[in-house]
Amino acid sequence: MSNASRVGKEPSNTGTSVTSFGSSPESKAQITDAETVASGDFGEPLNIYRLVPIASPGDPRWENSPSQGDVVVAARTAGDARIVAAGRELDFMDVDAAPADDVTTAPASAFRSEKLYTVIEIEHARTDVPRGVISGEISVGTIKPVQE
Repeated sequence: MSNASRVGKEPSNTGTSVTSFGSSPESKAQITDAETVASGDFGEPLNIYRLVPIASPGDPRWENSPSQGDVVVAARTAGDARIVAAGRELDFMDVDAAPADDVTTAPASAFRSEKLYTVIEIEHARTDVPRGVISGEISVGTIKPVQE
């Protein structure tokens, strides 16, 4: 039962949203990845990328998102490599510490910042690896309490 109401000449509220799930490139990639994993076929050509921190250790941007060191990933593009690496970090959505309902912290990852990390392609069109992190330690301790 919906608690939506209609006042005056407003159009009736159906309780549904006009947004369309799965239309963003990231959502489409996630849907494709889920289908690939379910089928067991990892034949998609992927590139191997190394993400390397480029900001100095004293750079204030590291305060928001700590350096994870060098990370090697298999991904479709350099941008996808950033998404793959950021996906391994702990997210507010994964714990009972969400800043707001349905809010993710993935865009705040250091891997997404071109000022903190650079992406270097080291191999091209490999079909023998699944999309994901190949090497490097990515800590899940990226979420820090505001109060101690």
